[in-house]
Amino acid sequence: MANRINPSILAADFVNIESELGRIRSADLVHVDIMDNHFVPNLTFGLGMVERLQQVSPLPLDIHLMIDDPERWAPGYAEAGAYSVTFHAEATTEPVALARSLRQIGARAGIALKPGTDVAPYLELLSEFDQVLVMTVEPGFGGQSFMESTMPKLVQLRTAVQKTGLDVWLQVDGGITAQTIEIAAMAGADTFVAGSSVFGAENPAAQIGLLRERAASHRHGAGNLEL
Repeated sequence: MANRINPSILAADFVNIESELGRIRSADLVHVDIMDNHFVPNLTFGLGMVERLQQVSPLPLDIHLMIDDPERWAPGYAEAGAYSVTFHAEATTEPVALARSLRQIGARAGIALKPGTDVAPYLELLSEFDQVLVMTVEPGFGGQSFMESTMPKLVQLRTAVQKTGLDVWLQVDGGITAQTIEIAAMAGADTFVAGSSVFGAENPAAQIGLLRERAASHRHGAGNLEL
C-alpha cells in the first residue's frame, strides 16, 4: 500500500501560485479545493483556474468539489485534464452514474463524505470509485483541527477494501500534521491532504518527506488501532 501526500493549495500563496507549486515537487498530487459558497460557506476556485493550473503544475491535479450540482460541473474538470475528481456524496443523488461518467472521460472518480455522513451505504459500491475521501474536518475552510471521531469510517473502509482486493485510495483531508497523519494511517488512510503543515513549513519538501515517513511507519495493520 503506497502512501501519497497531496498538498492543498488552499494554504498556498495565491499571488505566487506557480512558484508555490514548485516548492512541492516532491509530493504526489496537488489538491485543489473547489468551493461554491452554496454547498459550503466559502468561495475559492473555478474551472478557469483549474485549466490554468493544469498548464503550469508539475504534478497531477487532485480536484475536490465542495459544490452543489456536481452532475453538471464535475465532468468539466475531468475534461480539463484533472487526474482525479472527487465530489461529495451529500451533493448528489446519483453518485454511481457520475463516477462512471468521470471514469469514461479519463479521470479517477472519488466520493467524499462529511464527518457526519454514514459510510455504510457506500461500502457495497466501492468498485464504482477509485477514491473515497473521509473529511476529518467540516468542509469549507482550511486550518481546522483534526477530528479523530471520523477514524472508525476509515477502519470500515480499509476492512472492506482489503476484503475485496479493490484498488481504492482512502484519502483524508483536514488537520493533517506530522502527528495526526499517524492516527489516520493506522486507521487505514493511504492518501493524505495537507495544507498549512506543508505550505507553512520553512522547507515544504522536508515536511512532505516527514509526513510520508510518519505515514509509512504507522501504516494500517492488525492491532494498530482499535476503534
